[in-house]
Amino acid sequence: MLTSQRKQLILDKLDAEGQVQSKALSLYFAVSEDTIRRDLRELAAEGRLQRVHGGALPASAAVAPFATRQSLRLDAKRKVAQRGAQLISPGQVVMIDGGTTTAEMVAFLPPDLRITVITHSPSIALGLVDRPLVEVILIGGRLYKHSIVTVGAAAVESINAIHADMFFMGVTGIHPDAGLTTGDYEEACIKRAFSGRAAETVVLASPEKINAASSFAIGGLSMINTVVVDDETDPAWIEAIREKGVSVLKAT
Repeated sequence: MLTSQRKQLILDKLDAEGQVQSKALSLYFAVSEDTIRRDLRELAAEGRLQRVHGGALPASAAVAPFATRQSLRLDAKRKVAQRGAQLISPGQVVMIDGGTTTAEMVAFLPPDLRITVITHSPSIALGLVDRPLVEVILIGGRLYKHSIVTVGAAAVESINAIHADMFFMGVTGIHPDAGLTTGDYEEACIKRAFSGRAAETVVLASPEKINAASSFAIGGLSMINTVVVDDETDPAWIEAIREKGVSVLKAT
């Protein structure tokens, strides 16, 4: 079998099963584990999967540049965003992470909703400029241009002075075993800081993030309370998430 054929079969198995193990693949293809690890390493370098200890998981499409992600699965993203907006109550202090799904969510907030929003995303802040009843607190720091958010020690210090009702966390991957992941180390630190200062953490999981993983762990699923997903999300995946003690809400 040609290397290219074996790699394609690995990707097919990954798509069908949601994860692959190096040892099982070596037995399946009757090749050494070193050969499989090389295949996985090369596929990871092409951005086609995410290597983890002992195997690989699907790579998240949500690590693409912000402008690219804005049009990715837009209809489903807007449904998830609208359902997320419905979770916010008047008078709350709400922390909103950067990201294309959360950017869509603020557009669905009722015009008469009076809340305080804390964000490290200039895009989120600008999206709320025309909402006179929404108080906006913008967290400063170094601008991470890929995601258009602030990061760094100054941002974490500001976040640690807050007690919030809710945090809407952006992720690039959510997986029953790998947990919550993102594509940048400092972003992962910021997300953990936000979550630690909120009474409730919600993930808006648009389809490209489901059952996928990226390079940097934010934490396990125990960090979050609720996941909002598209109504066409795989029921088996939903059940696996619920078994971890996380509430799953479907956006219809």
